[in-house]
Amino acid sequence: MHETHTGVTIRDVARAAGVSVSTVSRVLNGKDDVAPETAAAVRRVIEELGYASSLAARSLRSRATHVIGVIVQDMWHPFISMVIKGINQVAAAHDYDLLAYASARRTAETLAQWEQRQVAQLNGAVTDGIIVVTPRSATYRTAFPVVAVDPNQADTEFPAVISTNRQGVLEAMRYLLALGHRRIGFITGRMDLQSAVRRFDGYRSALAEAGIPLDPALIVEGDYTRENGFAGALRLLTQPRPPTAIMASSDDTALGVYDAAAEIGLRIPDDLSVIGFDNTPAGALLNPPLTTVDQFIEKMGALAAEVLLQHIQGLPGETRIHKVPTRLVVRQSCRAITSDD
Repeated sequence: MHETHTGVTIRDVARAAGVSVSTVSRVLNGKDDVAPETAAAVRRVIEELGYASSLAARSLRSRATHVIGVIVQDMWHPFISMVIKGINQVAAAHDYDLLAYASARRTAETLAQWEQRQVAQLNGAVTDGIIVVTPRSATYRTAFPVVAVDPNQADTEFPAVISTNRQGVLEAMRYLLALGHRRIGFITGRMDLQSAVRRFDGYRSALAEAGIPLDPALIVEGDYTRENGFAGALRLLTQPRPPTAIMASSDDTALGVYDAAAEIGLRIPDDLSVIGFDNTPAGALLNPPLTTVDQFIEKMGALAAEVLLQHIQGLPGETRIHKVPTRLVVRQSCRAITSDD
């Protein structure tokens, strides 16, 4: 565990790293005019001393900062913005402020390091606890609470909030199968995330339950984005024997499926049935409105905030993995087919 010290100043960091205060400031602000080895040395000192910028002054006046930190990869992704909305509702109700940090574009390896550095710098000095959304790291060096939303790993050292991903896809697939579909394409999510792994397991389990062999030609690996959904759907729909339905691992992916169908002149649901996953606002506005799996994203954020506040108050409880049940939302993007279709 990493003990965070709140009385550290920028001058202390500069002195320990053997650099000027302005150099430390440039490293903190992400400037690229500092030599990589110097920047690395400054970051090591920051992590060791627990310096967290002038915002830490707030915690010098009180043991608690009444600030919740949120670390995300992309502030504008629909899933993340809805999680943050749920977190903020609970934070505001308990008179906590929210401080959100986004990573910009980084590789998986540097993203994990960035998350670890932000948690070490912020937690206890600027924030009373931190929520990390879709974290890359499985562990953080901090003595203060951390909660994950949709973690990468199946097992983490800290509490996590997830949806019932496998059950959600299983229910959606059963719906398509009941409509008569047998060739059902599947566009996965980012397979380094446990949510994507579990959703794929739901697809596979539904086919096995129906006695339908798994066909690799009907599976395309995706990353939850609209762009990938478009490319994946084109691959599926231009096969000699295309699917009659596509299960997309996110609503963003489903938007890409709609784009691909329009590109090649297919009508939804007349020529192709589509189901998404998330229940973001955009899906309901599509023509036709998208049938999707609601994973109650705002509720996931709210639950993460509630769990974090319990840990901040010293009342962690016994549950470590908190599951939010999914629900199929039937709209107009699917139709029944017969053997003649």
